[in-house]
Amino acid sequence: MLTTALRSFHAVALHSGFSAAARAMNISQPTLSTQVKALEKRYDVELFSRIRRDVHLTPAGQELYQTTLRLMQNESEAENLLNSFKGLEAGSLRIAAVGPFHATDMMVDFKLRYPKIDISIQFGNSQRSFERLLAYGADVGLIAEVKADPRVVTLPYSSHEVVVFANSDHPFFDRASISIHELKDQKVVQREIGSTTRIAMERALQEHDVSIDVVLEIGSREGIWKAVEQGLGIGFVADFEFVPHPNLRSIPIQDADINTQYFLAYLKEREMSRLISAFCEVTLI
Repeated sequence: MLTTALRSFHAVALHSGFSAAARAMNISQPTLSTQVKALEKRYDVELFSRIRRDVHLTPAGQELYQTTLRLMQNESEAENLLNSFKGLEAGSLRIAAVGPFHATDMMVDFKLRYPKIDISIQFGNSQRSFERLLAYGADVGLIAEVKADPRVVTLPYSSHEVVVFANSDHPFFDRASISIHELKDQKVVQREIGSTTRIAMERALQEHDVSIDVVLEIGSREGIWKAVEQGLGIGFVADFEFVPHPNLRSIPIQDADINTQYFLAYLKEREMSRLISAFCEVTLI
């Protein structure tokens, strides 16, 4: 009974509402609400503050959510362990990744080896992907440079050069390369805080005492590409992420070593997971 109520509470907290949680659990909203209210009544605690249709965790709810995160992860781990005795014939793997390029290759390689394992991928910048890993929202992360954390194992995956890209009307478009000092006062469309490409470029610009004119900040690669294509400014991208386009061109920076490092990451407490080990073995070949 308690396990069912905790699962219902966790779903409401995870999906930020009773309706979405009920759909995810495939039960009626009244049933879900009754289970959560019974949990609150049994322990005389308010887990959610309900203001009209908005649902927010109370301080007590936030603490309980951290516990149910671990409970749900342990349940998933137990299921994957039992499935592993079938020789990885069943199970699910959740990946948090900084972008689709490497993640798609990883997924294809792993599915070819283990076609019966279900894979889901959530995209976000490195900081967001790292947070999903710590919150038990992902089993494996494909992340770029983040601060070392004793709770997380990181394995080097790849390194890539950061380049400038510009549209066909920009003076850089026909250049074979540029100097980092030519970026001074250039209008730039940049990624959001937490983006590894942004962090790498800001570090290099600071080292060379070069200031740029940031005209727009966008939290998606697609948005950056569209803004650059329309002439709002230049952008920065890891070289492997640049997709050829008739109106856009990538230009290397000749006198600055600007790279992004990518890593596979997982929680140290889960290093004995056969599913995670199998994924790392396939993708790090």
